[in-house]
Parts: sequence; structure tokens; C-alpha cells
Amino acid sequence: MRVGIQLPEVEYAASRDEVAAMARAAEEAGFHSLWVGDHLLYRDPVRGPWDAWTTLAWLAGITERIELGPLVACTAFHPPGVLARMAAATHELSEGRLVLGVGCGWNEVEFRAFGLPFDHLVSRFEEAFTIVRRLLAGENVTFRGRYHEVDDAVLLPAPTTAPKLMLGANAPRMLSIGLPHVASWNTWFSRYGNTVHGFAAENAGIDTAAERAGRDPATLERSACVFVSVESAGARNNDEDVEPVPAEELAAHLRALEDAGADEAILVADPITEESIRSLGTVIPTA
Repeated sequence: MRVGIQLPEVEYAASRDEVAAMARAAEEAGFHSLWVGDHLLYRDPVRGPWDAWTTLAWLAGITERIELGPLVACTAFHPPGVLARMAAATHELSEGRLVLGVGCGWNEVEFRAFGLPFDHLVSRFEEAFTIVRRLLAGENVTFRGRYHEVDDAVLLPAPTTAPKLMLGANAPRMLSIGLPHVASWNTWFSRYGNTVHGFAAENAGIDTAAERAGRDPATLERSACVFVSVESAGARNNDEDVEPVPAEELAAHLRALEDAGADEAILVADPITEESIRSLGTVIPTA
């Protein structure tokens, strides 16, 4: 099983040097991938992370081996052609290490705050995703939809390779749009209760959704976020009412998750610090 880790999003205001130290620690500890959230703003309390794409480009320059990705990129935050260009450049500058996770967005607060339309999110995603994936595949794309249009768009300089695509979604229509085209599917820990049994049930539903979308389920990789507690600090600032996996039980949990069909686990650690990353690196299977 591959194991990745998410960098701080809104848990606390991590400094540049702290984030750099965490990224390097993850690579040194043997993690397979490094992820950043793509959000603009939360309220109650007011908080927000650094821009995801700027951060990913910077991480590409200070790491060497580890895969990088947004968890997940909201297609509504940028025109789709621009999003494809940013992804292609980040993939190229990282020497082919980007995994492009995509979703339609959900946090109305940030949409309203930054003047982004919050209507028809899935329909907007469908059009945007079509443009993004075709551009990344090397096509010259002309597309005229209800929400987006491009006219003979092309990515230049031409990317050497296309990034792997990952869908971060659970709703039936989103799955029908994304599953025919992505390499992997990801689910957030609160969606399946952060338990092996919950993931197995969710994963069975993905098999059905893949078949319904005309995709052989065996060709689709499965990625699960795992909320893990390194110590009883309770630093994670969210409203997700699920129990974390204690660090001392993580190795067994990951083995069981793999048996349930997961190809990848992305750890969401509490607390998320350089120290906690190095500690978790001693128990992950890739270390």
C-alpha cells in the first residue's frame, strides 16, 4: 500500500520554514505522496490556507522524489484552461510527480466571499473537467458549453507527460462523470467513518458506480484519507465527528484497509508537525 500525508491546511498557521521541514521530513521518512488542501476561506473561526497551486509549485522545488497533489483541486476556482496550464506546469517542474485530484467544491462560504458562482456545481464541473482532461491529454480543444468555453486551446510548452487524475467525490452523478476517465478515486475519512468496515462498504459502492459508468472496477485505484492521532493534542480545527486511528494502531489499520481494497492511504494527522510526520514514518509500510 502507498501512504501519503496531508500538510497543514487550517489546523494552525504553519510558517514557511515549518512547511518546508514537514515536506522534507515526509520525503525522508518514506512517504509516497504529499498533499495540500485547495480552499480559500473558512469561517467560525475565520481561517484559510495558502494558495494550493503556489504551494505545490514551491514544494516541487524543495523535494525530489515524493509525489505531490491537491486534495483536491476545486475546478470552480479557476477557468478550466488556466487550471490545466497550472497543473501541466507543476507536473513538468516536478519532473512528473503531480497527481491531479479534482472535485467540484462544497464550501459555500469561500465561493460567496470570492465572488464565485455556487449554482449548478456538478454541471460546471462536468464542463470544466472535460476541458482540463482533454488539454492535459495533449489535444487542441474547442468546447462551448453553458458555463465554459475555449477556442482551439492548447497547452504550451507541450507537457512531456500528463499527470495522473484522481477524483475526490462520492455523489452518484460526480462518479458517473469522473470514473470513466480518472486513474484513481479518493474518499475523505468522514465520508466512510474512518473505519475499515466503513471503507469496505463505500468501496463496494464504487465498484457498482464504475460498472454503471462503463469502467472495469479492477482498473480503478482506490485512495482513502485516514484521520490519525499521534498524541491527544486535539489540534485539528474542524467539525468532523469521527474517532481518529491511534498511531500505535495505524500499521494494523493500514493492513486491514488494504485488505478492504485500498491502494493508497493519505494520512490526516493530529497534530500535523515535523515531529508527528517523522513519528508516523516509523510505522508506515513504505518507511
